[in-house]
Amino acid sequence: MKHESRHDHSSSSSSKLTIAALGVVYGDIGTSPLYAFKQSIEAIGGPSETNILAILSLMIWSLIMVVTVKYVFVILKANNNGEGGTIALTSIALGLVKSPKGQWAVLAAGLIGVSMFYGDSIITPAISVLSAVEGLNIITPALHAYIIPITMVLIAGFFAIQRFGTSAIGRYFGPIMIVWFLTLAGLGLRSIFDNPHVLMAINPAYGLGFIAAHPGLGFVALGAVVLSVTGGEALYADMGHFGIIPIRRTWLWIVLPSLMLNYMGQGSLLLSNPQALENPFYLLAPSWMLLPMVILAAAATIIASQAVISGAFSITNQAVQLGYIPRIKVRHTSAEEMGQVYVNYVNVFLFVCVELLVLSFRSSENLANAYGIAVTGSMAIDTALGYLVMVRKEHWKPLYAIPLFGIFLTVDLAFFSANTIKFFEGGWFPIVIAGALFFVMMAWNTGRTRLLEARNKRKQPLDAFLASIKQNGPLRVPGTAIFMVPDVVNVPHSLLYSLNHYRVLHERVILLHVKTELVPWVAQENMIDVKHLDGNFHAVTLHYGFFEMPRILRALAYLRVHDFHFKLQDVSFFMGTEHLINKADTFWARLADGIFIFLHNNMFRARDYFQLPHAHVVEVGGQIEI
Repeated sequence: MKHESRHDHSSSSSSKLTIAALGVVYGDIGTSPLYAFKQSIEAIGGPSETNILAILSLMIWSLIMVVTVKYVFVILKANNNGEGGTIALTSIALGLVKSPKGQWAVLAAGLIGVSMFYGDSIITPAISVLSAVEGLNIITPALHAYIIPITMVLIAGFFAIQRFGTSAIGRYFGPIMIVWFLTLAGLGLRSIFDNPHVLMAINPAYGLGFIAAHPGLGFVALGAVVLSVTGGEALYADMGHFGIIPIRRTWLWIVLPSLMLNYMGQGSLLLSNPQALENPFYLLAPSWMLLPMVILAAAATIIASQAVISGAFSITNQAVQLGYIPRIKVRHTSAEEMGQVYVNYVNVFLFVCVELLVLSFRSSENLANAYGIAVTGSMAIDTALGYLVMVRKEHWKPLYAIPLFGIFLTVDLAFFSANTIKFFEGGWFPIVIAGALFFVMMAWNTGRTRLLEARNKRKQPLDAFLASIKQNGPLRVPGTAIFMVPDVVNVPHSLLYSLNHYRVLHERVILLHVKTELVPWVAQENMIDVKHLDGNFHAVTLHYGFFEMPRILRALAYLRVHDFHFKLQDVSFFMGTEHLINKADTFWARLADGIFIFLHNNMFRARDYFQLPHAHVVEVGGQIEI
């Protein structure tokens, strides 16, 4: 199914998605003015005219090149059936590379990018909300002691409402973000009128000239300027929630102009009053507006966290479907958009990490040192995989693609390398998180590959099996055996294990395969396919939409009436299970296999996912060495 058809909405629906996208997708990058400009000016020594115009020029052209050109106009085209993010790019790229070494390199790059995105998902809520609440210092220093407690309460409330779904959240967040961006633009424009000379920063020569004249400071400047584009990668990961058109529309018409105006407004303020570096964002506002601005900023930064959290949910869902991580419970929260999901385990994990981060770093200035490495690393991987997809899948001519993606990669690597100098000042945190997650995901993937290889050695075609039992069949006993199977062309291992152990078969055997379609709902008449085979075997495929939970017992009630006649108490559900044995002979291999076995043994069990009556479930299997 093409992406465009999935997002073929009416004008009213498209407008709602545009507002919701504004609330969910652009909260992160939309709240960067709270801290990005201040941190960048401080990084290069203070608010001189040369420094101000150079930083503004670098920020403006970073927004244009990295977010607008790269993500909004190019990378969004590289989607997997309407889903975006590093996982989507990885899955497409894997199909375009034929050599085993090339596929391993693509998979490793993709999992590194995913790991870094999770690191970003932890830092963004912490720095965003904390930077907003720090505005209380501008109102009165007496409120300083309450900044950390208020921040932690706001973060707790934000994660608590995630279960209601992206669409429901975006419906309320969108109007707030409209007010936020209009306020950014208005305050910035008001300040620019006082000092229109700041508009000269639109000229890229100011930024490039500064780097050429001061390579060392320019390098440091890039490490801070990247704060202005953090969140650009999240719009790609969130694409499955809303579609390309609403994301592009909100960026070009609302977000980008508002950001540019506000940054130039802060620059104009510092040109007139260098002392405003204490907090140039809040000092743009008149004194009577400070408290409303703190409240609005707090709301906006809570919303800012939604972009990366929604992206983390989407990436997790894609990773589960593609087998990159163990099966966990994923709940779809919209009947209109397949990409809108909620993952409780991810929500709890991120909540705990974010709260610990706030307690550990205690200020947005400290957190800014931790911000950047994970984001820029993820962006560089998106660029590399995006080139592969656009050239080999979309058939872009290398003559045009190489220089374009070369520019993208040069910018990404410049930002990444500039952030590495902050490693010991906090940049280690996302790297440690990403490294741990990458090791776990690689352990899962390599272990899963070996497990599938071991299973395939025992694979037996169903046709040959039915022919063999027709000639020399085992004893048949009363009742119906239902085997949950990944396909209906091979004999399930659970059946072979059962037959080898009990030496009997049930009178009726049903091979039941559950297939999730790329539509929200499946019509009742298209839900069940039944194929009657020899030997009273039957292949049944149940089709469900992505918004539906498989209702096995309801489907069985239908089958009892139309195809079979059995009583539920005479039905046994057979599930395959294996006892995995770690046979690795080196420390790291044993550690990786141990992680895989632990995850395999503790992932969401099929009987619970399908809501089968436990008293009627029989789990059979054997030992497999990996």
